[in-house]
Amino acid sequence: MNVFLVILFVIIALMVVFALVRGLIAFLRMTKEDLENPGITKSHQMQNKMMFARVKYQAIAVGILVVLMLVAQSG
Repeated sequence: MNVFLVILFVIIALMVVFALVRGLIAFLRMTKEDLENPGITKSHQMQNKMMFARVKYQAIAVGILVVLMLVAQSG
């Protein structure tokens, strides 16, 4: 059980890093037109999408860590 949770945690941590990098890339690809446009651009949408994905994956990772600590403490 511990091995499974550790592997799952590593996978989720990699997903957090992936979402972070994609969000940073979207931020770096912003153009002057994106900044001057009063509406929501594709760059803004991608940044928001990756931010929410990163937060979701971080919450899952914290949950896995809590379960892992509970399992380790009881065993």
